[in-house]
Amino acid sequence: MAKQSNLHCSFCGRSRDEVKILIAGQEGHICENCVEHAQEIIVQELQQRQESQASQYRFNIRKPLEVKEFLDQYIIGQDDAKKILSVAVYNHYKRITQKVQNDDVEIEKSNIVMVGETGTGKTLLAKTIAKLLNVPFAIVDATVFTEAGYVGEDVESMLTRLLQVCNYDVAAAEKGIVYVDEIDKIARKGDNPSITRDVSGEGVQQGLLKMLEGTEVLVPPQGGRKHPEQKMIKVNTSNILFICGGAFDGIDKVIARRVNTNAIGFNVNKSEQEFQRKNMLQFINAQDLKSFGLIPELLGRLPVVTHLDPLDADTLRSILTQPKNSLIKQYNRLFELEGIQLVIDEPVYAFMVQKALEFKLGARGLRSICEHILTDAMFELPGSGVKELHIDLDYAENKLKKSKLSMLKVA
Repeated sequence: MAKQSNLHCSFCGRSRDEVKILIAGQEGHICENCVEHAQEIIVQELQQRQESQASQYRFNIRKPLEVKEFLDQYIIGQDDAKKILSVAVYNHYKRITQKVQNDDVEIEKSNIVMVGETGTGKTLLAKTIAKLLNVPFAIVDATVFTEAGYVGEDVESMLTRLLQVCNYDVAAAEKGIVYVDEIDKIARKGDNPSITRDVSGEGVQQGLLKMLEGTEVLVPPQGGRKHPEQKMIKVNTSNILFICGGAFDGIDKVIARRVNTNAIGFNVNKSEQEFQRKNMLQFINAQDLKSFGLIPELLGRLPVVTHLDPLDADTLRSILTQPKNSLIKQYNRLFELEGIQLVIDEPVYAFMVQKALEFKLGARGLRSICEHILTDAMFELPGSGVKELHIDLDYAENKLKKSKLSMLKVA
């Protein structure tokens, strides 16, 4: 009994006689008062964490003009795509924040599909809009998805990426943006419905239907395949904005068959006709996407269709130096960190643009060309004491000639 009376709470120090319940642990005891107090601390701490997570993604709606002005700081050209994206995103988040009305008018989602050649800025547009709105943003690749039951990932795993970005805050994820890249790679193999399974084509498109429209989806927390014993997270996709992008290689031929560009006569504007031939994507519509291989049900859930213009020489030249995050500004910063000033002659820019147009790699091609020209300098100069690096046309031509990039066949 003496030993029993010596027992006390390891937290507050009260003896066995002063408390009602004393719970024993391996090397100590805790009374009911300390348990209650600990519970209050836990609830308060969890509430603070939820509030901090919610404040991290407190999105602010911007007017379409403000969205486009922000996009102009980072992306050169593509005015039509910027305008359409700005309006679609503004209407989407206005729809989320609207007050409940008593009438029967229900605003539907404005999911978007962007069509453009590689390197024209599809991913950058989506990423920049998410940065402005301060909402969770995830980029997923459509090529990894297969029809349910086959090797690959289920379409629900794209929501896993969105949850991971916002630290599994479901409320924030349900107002996020998902950019589905390479949407053209899941086109069905022919325009006619197939009697056989199209595992990574039409089957994936059908799996996307309910998710794009808005439904409650059970998402595996770690991605991958669903397992019967795995704990699922329920996510409502009604307020998630889906932006799909793809190069749709060869769709210009589909458009050309529909649009008559072979008009002849004295009053035909040849220069305008030539411009139309070079940029067939400006005439794109849902009918062309259907002919390419997207099923009508999917296109009905992607009401906003926009295109990105091919990059010409003037646009590529501007991309090098003008945007806030331009390539040349990035390389200037890299050399500044080593105490080296980078000076590039004007003819070098024209040379880079010419090569990028030859290789038909878009803005990504500019990055590759810059890397090949500057790699030797970035390898040798750190720690050498050199204070200035001057790049002239001969230096640029010589470095590119020695690189493997020069072995690319020009299409």
